[in-house]
Amino acid sequence: MSGFSRIFSSTVFTWLAVWSVVVASDRRDMPLRTLAADRFLIGAAINVPQAEGRDAVAMNLISRHFNTVTPENILKWEKVHPEPERYDFGPVDRLLEVTESQGILLIGHTLVWHQQTPRWVFKSASGEPMDRDALLERLRAHITAVVGRYKGRIGGWDVVNEAFEDDGTVRKTPWSQIIGEDFIAKAFEFAHQADPDAELYYNDYNLWKPAKRDAAARLVRQLLDRGVPVDGIGEQGHWLINDPPLDLIEAAIVPFGKLGVKVVITELDVDPLPRPRELMGADLSKRPELRQSLDPYREGLPDAVQQELAQRYGDIFRLFVKHADKIARVTFWAVTDANTWLNNFPFRGRTNHPMLWDREGKPKPAFDAVIKALSGK
Repeated sequence: MSGFSRIFSSTVFTWLAVWSVVVASDRRDMPLRTLAADRFLIGAAINVPQAEGRDAVAMNLISRHFNTVTPENILKWEKVHPEPERYDFGPVDRLLEVTESQGILLIGHTLVWHQQTPRWVFKSASGEPMDRDALLERLRAHITAVVGRYKGRIGGWDVVNEAFEDDGTVRKTPWSQIIGEDFIAKAFEFAHQADPDAELYYNDYNLWKPAKRDAAARLVRQLLDRGVPVDGIGEQGHWLINDPPLDLIEAAIVPFGKLGVKVVITELDVDPLPRPRELMGADLSKRPELRQSLDPYREGLPDAVQQELAQRYGDIFRLFVKHADKIARVTFWAVTDANTWLNNFPFRGRTNHPMLWDREGKPKPAFDAVIKALSGK
């Protein structure tokens, strides 16, 4: 090779190396919603301090990176309808003022759930258990009031949340035991009547487990066959750093897509801490004793685990990109490590690190891994 060729080749190599760094840097500075724009919406759960503007770090990240948010708690029954004749719409109204001013789509979570529902919902004025017709009417009135108030403003609703056990059977709750299994269909019908233009989702965790996946798919198919409006299945992404395997996650996305409804990843976080097998998922009723072995990173996540977390997020998002024709939205279930519910699961005070940004709102290697995956790398 001539001297000129060597100089030219060296110059080209150097230019390409510099250019690749510049491009990578530029992409790191790009909002997640921009990188995902031709694939799916990108969202985050928002808590009360954020909804009230008291968490500037998180709100800056939301404004920059997300085009949809889901209130973590303020639309759950115990918060929005705490007493029989009293609704508290103030926090939701204030949040909508912020999201609408910024063009951010609000998703409602959740209308029917067996948890965070006051006990009075299932009792008559005299304290007796409700019968089927009375509870159906109470359910209809609640959904009509909540969904109807935000008709045309909240774009989609998690109508029914976590109705199945992991073995695919319908969970035994006051809803199913008093009304019967058709409480699910009734809830969707009531929500559609309250806002015919809102998207309606069934939402659950551990849908990567075959029995639960098949039960959810069967439910949606039956509802659609009966003419009950269902627009999507929400798959909660409460996953661990090494479980479930990617092929099982994919095995849930594909059949849901074939149903002709949208697949939405609704509650994404990746837990890098050890967790007993029996606590896979997000069942808040399960609380093991506090054990030091389950809270090993109180002083911060070691670099090796940071890289492992980044690899996991990158693999997950490459899978999402692969199935972008089926996935309509990906919503993280927090913004930073400071406000994830996993800090208190499965016991209060646990220190967790499952998000893309650390407690100060600084991007972690996991953030870079997601950027690369959305960039096709």
